Amino acid sequence: MSVEAGERAPDFTLRDQNGQKVTLSSFRGRQNVLVVFYPFAFSPICTGELCQVRDDLPRYQNPDLQVLAVSVDSPWALKRYAQAEGYEFPLLADFWPHGEVARAYGVFNDISGMANRGTFLIDKEGVVRFAEMNAPGEARDQSVWQKAIAEVGA
Repeated sequence: MSVEAGERAPDFTLRDQNGQKVTLSSFRGRQNVLVVFYPFAFSPICTGELCQVRDDLPRYQNPDLQVLAVSVDSPWALKRYAQAEGYEFPLLADFWPHGEVARAYGVFNDISGMANRGTFLIDKEGVVRFAEMNAPGEARDQSVWQKAIAEVGA
């Protein structure tokens, strides 16, 4: 079962595509955070979704909001992915222990060894305000994210 709206978001520290540690709780009191779990770098649906974020980045990354994209890929794969697609937001590696953060959020797919498409909007106090999980192969509707972001005033 995935984390639901109203619950405290599980904290985590992961490395981004540049090897830098990113800790969710470090944003507390400063920014809301949109955590976007996706199955794999370079896969078609994931690339389409993250390119939408890239192309509308000020909506997802601004003084009131930070986007964090999380997959089970290695930091090295994420570095190449960010370079290839021009992503200027953190791609976090939930590589080892494999899928530990995705498991904490209830979006890890034990059968395929990847994160399902889970999206969580976490407010400045660390509480989940929006949560969704899409099945493998099912793209997300980002207008739903944008509505949730507007509701928290980010």
